[in-house]
Amino acid sequence: PAILAEDDATTVVDPGWRATAAPTGHLLLTRAVPRPARTAAGTDVDPVLLEVFHNLFMAIAEQMGVRLENTSHSVNIKERLDFSCALFDAEGNLVANAPHIPVHLGSMGETVKEVLRRRAGDLRPGDVYAVNDPYHGGTHLPDVTVVTPVLDDAGDELLFLVASRGHHAEIGGITPGSMPAFSRTIDEEGVRFDNWLLVRDGRLREAETRALLTGAPYPSRDPDTNLADLRAQIAANEKGIEELRKAVAEFGLDAVQAYMRHVRANAEESVRRIVARLRDGTHRYETDSGAVIRVAVRVDRERRSAVLDFTGTSPQLPGNANAPTAVVTAAVLYVFRTLVDESIPLNSGCLAPLEIRVPPGSMLAPAPPAATVAGNVETSQAVTGALYAALGVQAEGSGTMNNVTFGDDRVQYYETVAS
Repeated sequence: PAILAEDDATTVVDPGWRATAAPTGHLLLTRAVPRPARTAAGTDVDPVLLEVFHNLFMAIAEQMGVRLENTSHSVNIKERLDFSCALFDAEGNLVANAPHIPVHLGSMGETVKEVLRRRAGDLRPGDVYAVNDPYHGGTHLPDVTVVTPVLDDAGDELLFLVASRGHHAEIGGITPGSMPAFSRTIDEEGVRFDNWLLVRDGRLREAETRALLTGAPYPSRDPDTNLADLRAQIAANEKGIEELRKAVAEFGLDAVQAYMRHVRANAEESVRRIVARLRDGTHRYETDSGAVIRVAVRVDRERRSAVLDFTGTSPQLPGNANAPTAVVTAAVLYVFRTLVDESIPLNSGCLAPLEIRVPPGSMLAPAPPAATVAGNVETSQAVTGALYAALGVQAEGSGTMNNVTFGDDRVQYYETVAS
């Protein structure tokens, strides 16, 4: 080892390396001793490796996002960046995600678990599924989630899953932009992908998917862009799979799967420390329409856990501000993640100390064919505000996403002004 001290730099030369000063003034470092072969990282949690895997899993999800941005077709995904990418373990638990859209990330786990529940005996290499059905793992129809299972080389054992969710600015419905203000049923909001088999054995089912997009009661006005963005989401998932396989080659499958558990356990412990400092609280949140979201938080300091009970929330609404329970889960996950002042991936471990109770038939657990398009963008904000108020930890924002949409049969536009 050596230290080379200069007026404007200090360079450490590690063992096994050689430094050469070139006539040009450059310092050239070359490996003089081959790097020793790496053994498996091991499955016992190590604080250094925990941080390595935190960042590794996050980086994989971020690379998925970069590929989706670069290969997508629509302005809404390519430029507005209304998408999210994430990694899941073999049980469908969210492990890590890029810092994309919070309401996507907390709800994608429900989508992935629904695919596993309904396709458990049918998963095989080269298959990809598309989901946007709010009653089977989705949130609202514009958000289409593409899920790719990752199996072992023999095609027998499920190892991981990767998923990307993109907001398609046009997915059909009674108005261009697929965010109708006055929809009253789910069919008026567009085309539903209910655990749709998008790719089978590596072949994109393009003709079948186009028929689905154009054959709904209110079909998509731009199926070509839908298909282009779905291809981009498939490509993003492939990037995630490629990087996961590199991680397995570097550290070993047992270590990668073990640290997927460890990062979730670390997130759980981080949230439990926060919960232990909270107090009981309730809040009644009235929306502009007069609907009420009521939440009661009961904290068990000894167990460092909490129950979040939404009993008393308004019944299912005739309009479209109904939010599937996956959206409520996303809001809860988001709120508690914001209370953790540590650099941890947002994952399902954050939810382990929390029990969420949502009354069936309420606006937070609607039954088909209730409309839901505003539940994802507006009711999610209201749930977040209600939680912050009940916890007494901070004020909410504006309580709305401020969406603007317009268009016709030729062009459709969708924008979130935020607040």
